[in-house]
Amino acid sequence: MTNAANSVVRFENVGMRYGAGPEVLRDVTFTLPPASFHFLTGPSGAGKSSLLRLMYLANRPSRGVVSLFGEDVATIPRRSLPELRRNIGVVFQDFRLLEHQSVFDNVALPLRVAGGKENQIRKHVSELLNWVGLEESLDKLPSTLSGGEQQRVAIARAVIGRPRLLLADEPTGNVDDAIAVRLLYLFEELNRMGTSVVIATHNEALVSKFKHRQLHLDRGGVEYRQSDSDS
Repeated sequence: MTNAANSVVRFENVGMRYGAGPEVLRDVTFTLPPASFHFLTGPSGAGKSSLLRLMYLANRPSRGVVSLFGEDVATIPRRSLPELRRNIGVVFQDFRLLEHQSVFDNVALPLRVAGGKENQIRKHVSELLNWVGLEESLDKLPSTLSGGEQQRVAIARAVIGRPRLLLADEPTGNVDDAIAVRLLYLFEELNRMGTSVVIATHNEALVSKFKHRQLHLDRGGVEYRQSDSDS
């Protein structure tokens, strides 16, 4: 697919376990090229969330090699990890919004951390919230929103900085089908601008509609599947 030095993500014979328990991932090997788009599929308990946690550095593998942007994460100095993480956007299943801050401030956070100018931040955040249908909710607190609206805030925050890698764990699980399709179009637009996208989902109808390649997990192992248009 691509050589290791130019890859965005590379797993080589990776195993992962929690504590002394059995391995939840076993001998996982794959490489994701720059600007690629993959669905991460598989039954409940197959290890999708665990695989994502390895990609955004929440966990380290029990064995094997995980590389991000051509660097082995085991050898990256701790002081360099915050900068590396700023290249990764993550949409969590539990949203992880800052409850004491407005919708606008939640979405603006990555740009402010990166030192963006406030006038540019206001422009970009307003445009993105309009795209996800939350233009009337700029000043609301997350606790006043529905689950689907909170999900859209979390997605907007993850994509606002145009990360090199976007990871999303069931990002359409709390929205209706029309919004789900609109959000996938947003992910595709980000992908066209150069971001590699990995979306974990149980929504087979959505996977079928968009025809992107799949990393399919089952019994702790991974199978790389082509889209129908590649076959």
